Amino acid sequence: MVKEFLAGAAAALLVFALLMDFNITPFLLLAGIAALAYWMIVKKGMLPTTIGGKSYTPLEKISFNSIGGQDTAITELKEAMEFMLRSKEIRAMGIRPLKGILLSGPPGTGKTLLAKAAAAYTDAVFLETSGSEFIEMYAGVGAQRVRSLFSRAREMAKQQHKKRAIIFIDELEVLGGKRGSHSSHLEYDQTLNQLLVEMDGLKTDSEVQILIIGATNRADLLDQALLRPGRFDRQVRVDLPDREGRLAILKLHTANKPLAAEVDLDMIARETFGFSGAHLESVTNEAAILALREKSPLITQKHLSEAVDKVMLGEKLGRKPSQEELYRLAIHEAGHAVVGEVLRPRSITRVTITSRGQALGYTRQKPEHDIYLYTREYLESQIDICLGGAVAETLIFGGRSTGSLNDFKEAIRLARVIITSGLSELGVIAEENLPPGQMHKASSAIITKEEKKVTELLKPYQQALGELAQQLLEKETVTGQELRSVLERQSIAS
Repeated sequence: MVKEFLAGAAAALLVFALLMDFNITPFLLLAGIAALAYWMIVKKGMLPTTIGGKSYTPLEKISFNSIGGQDTAITELKEAMEFMLRSKEIRAMGIRPLKGILLSGPPGTGKTLLAKAAAAYTDAVFLETSGSEFIEMYAGVGAQRVRSLFSRAREMAKQQHKKRAIIFIDELEVLGGKRGSHSSHLEYDQTLNQLLVEMDGLKTDSEVQILIIGATNRADLLDQALLRPGRFDRQVRVDLPDREGRLAILKLHTANKPLAAEVDLDMIARETFGFSGAHLESVTNEAAILALREKSPLITQKHLSEAVDKVMLGEKLGRKPSQEELYRLAIHEAGHAVVGEVLRPRSITRVTITSRGQALGYTRQKPEHDIYLYTREYLESQIDICLGGAVAETLIFGGRSTGSLNDFKEAIRLARVIITSGLSELGVIAEENLPPGQMHKASSAIITKEEKKVTELLKPYQQALGELAQQLLEKETVTGQELRSVLERQSIAS
């Protein structure tokens, strides 16, 4: 109404000025400048007091069925969405509806996709923004942007004739960090306070029902006022997928790709423990790129295995060590592989001396199943595998190289895990209460003991180390099956 009144008043003044023979050129120039400024500032979102959150229309058909590996999170989210879909029944039962849902978990696990699927599931308007978009150095700007975001959600819902709107805030820890932690200025606190006020003002009987979905991978940084009941009522953990989840994700991302008949996605799922959904999507994409590069009409197991290496370690490097260095590197990796295969039969899937990222070579293991709890025996066997490369160098060359640096770092880390978990001879301890040097002494004792064990283990396999190293020099990469063939030939010969 205000806009229409002002437009009518301006038109009346223009007609009056023409009738009175006034020169209206300066007024028209000023009006043009004002219109241009309005278009640039308001329509283009250049005004710092507006939020440019991206809108999303659920016409892309992003559904929960297109998200793999997150069955538990999907179930919890669907249950929460029922509060929006059955709002009348909820009110009749006297149930307080949910105002906010917090999705927490590592990067790349599908939090944004889950929020978009929730919008499609409830046929709601979807606004997507990030916590960093609210923070400015000028006081009051962030609070105004929060108000604008909620106003825009209501306006968009009315324009699209919908009764529901979902506001998705990624990187919520930036906007909702603990108050008082930013001592430089109070803009962070003011912005968070405004978000709390807006969430408190959400009503179930309003014309547009708004739900806030926040996403973070640092839930420990959030202010407790955000997490209390009545604001972010539900916290949904979006974890890294397990083996079955990884297999489901791989099937989703390879559905539109030409796979060879021999491709075993289950094996890839086993080898990618710790991969997120984003990592697995990258694996399938890199495999397709490799197939295209080789002009292969189908994606083979070799392409997928190579893609796992690339996502895990990076692209192959052009540097070429000398022949002497390559032989030492081959012996080193053969040591890792033999120890791993002897301690855990059929666990080694790939040994290579191809340089990738910071690694001159590497040995890849395939666990039988995902492991979340570790015994001392398991941790000690991992230390043994780490030490296998250095011990192999010592047996063949009589000394070690700097190639064992990262192996030693990992072995020390695992030894500290044994100690701090109460699995060592020290018993249950608090690390901060240990006398100076006690941690070093205890971890060194564990590593020294395991080094002697690995030395005795590898002594009978020196011939196999040499044969395996020769194959690595010739082909750069040896499969797990080829490794087992070498070990079987030695056992038959002995």
